[in-house]
Amino acid sequence: MGVSNKGNCGGDSRRMVVMCPAPGPGHLIPVVEFGRLLVSHGLAVTIVQRSLPADNATAPACSVYGDASASPFISFHYIPEPPLPPGVPEGDHVAKVFELTRTSNPDLRDFVRVVSPAALLLDFFCYSAADVGAEVGIPTYFFFLSCAASLAVLLHMPVIHAQNAASIGDLGGEPVHVPGVPPIPANDFPAAFLDRTSLSYQHFFALSEKLCESRGVIVNSCRSLEPRAADAVISGLCTPPGRTTPPVFCVGPLVKSEEVADKRGGECLAWLDTQPKASVLFLCFGSMGRFSAKQIKELAAGLEMSGQRFIWVVRSPPGCDEQDLDALLPDGFVDRTKDRGLVVMSWAPQREVLAHCAVGGFVTHCGWNSVLEAVMAGVPMLGWPLYAEQRMNRVFLVEELQLAMAVEAGENGFVTAEEIDGKVRWLMDSDGGRELRERTLAAMREAREALSDAGDSRAALQQLVRQWIM
Repeated sequence: MGVSNKGNCGGDSRRMVVMCPAPGPGHLIPVVEFGRLLVSHGLAVTIVQRSLPADNATAPACSVYGDASASPFISFHYIPEPPLPPGVPEGDHVAKVFELTRTSNPDLRDFVRVVSPAALLLDFFCYSAADVGAEVGIPTYFFFLSCAASLAVLLHMPVIHAQNAASIGDLGGEPVHVPGVPPIPANDFPAAFLDRTSLSYQHFFALSEKLCESRGVIVNSCRSLEPRAADAVISGLCTPPGRTTPPVFCVGPLVKSEEVADKRGGECLAWLDTQPKASVLFLCFGSMGRFSAKQIKELAAGLEMSGQRFIWVVRSPPGCDEQDLDALLPDGFVDRTKDRGLVVMSWAPQREVLAHCAVGGFVTHCGWNSVLEAVMAGVPMLGWPLYAEQRMNRVFLVEELQLAMAVEAGENGFVTAEEIDGKVRWLMDSDGGRELRERTLAAMREAREALSDAGDSRAALQQLVRQWIM
């Protein structure tokens, strides 16, 4: 498969950095944003993606970031989609991504040998490609898309494994202790960590070792946002005895640039223009977040009970085709709330909505990209995690960063209208909610300072660039 455009144009010869994200917008967006920073500092960037079969819902890189491919120094290179190796458990999406990435290594190796980049930057799902870097002699780094606290957990994983004969999933709500982060209830760990005999667990266990063997880990966060976690990792407190702590470069927060944000969704922004300052609650649960039909109706009931203004991005339940809103919501809900609420189907320009002065709260699935967009906009959060590391992120957000309040589900995972009503009112119309908003605004100011010319994140970026541009 070809490269969409060249890294060296107009006689400007630049050192190249090759970046390997996992499939999906949540992995690709911060990679492209970091690529833009590298280009602005004199490097060329090639982003390697697997070709996607026609029935795959994940969009190719150029359709997510069409204008990025117009830059003469950012290119996309596509390698063939390999067959899934035997032995991957049915329904284990995490193990599938790890295995497909591993199977793609020969094609990546061929490409890297040709272009001979200054550095190879890997998504954690692509950790097996560290062997490609070692074989070809290319310095290999990890571009870690989650928070510093998650990195602390991942580095500490062998210690947790050795301390417990049972799987994490058998520990119930027992707290698990990791340096630099608050105690994490065992049942808040990602599903892939719960069974120590599973293929996905084995991949994460191997990843923990590969992180320590790398030239460094680049984290999409800043020290001012996570000082305890960042300091614990950097000082070696999270690394098992006998392993070397990799250099850590906190270069964030990296969020989708305004100039590349999708400009659809004018209805949302026009509606927000008519609302009072900090009066609107925004509800959005990521590109993969879906609820059952029963939970959608319960969420609607809770919003209606709260009496608060809102914008709500609604997706059809899992396994269902996109439906019209009237079929998903309680009878008459849209009409009854039309003077204070806006319901949109499937998508809204999240970054731009959060940045609007009318938005005063965010109900989020706690995906790290969404968390950073809220922080950079100074918008406090209600955490309603759904999958992957989101339950763990909520622990960090609530207990450590203190930038969110948890939405509590019952044992069956169902959240009642009363819980929604109570938490929404608390966030939007209480002294506690106002204090949370002030803390979030303070975090926003510190994050922006980290990204300034004199900030810690800019210094970390420049340190990396010096290594690669020589």
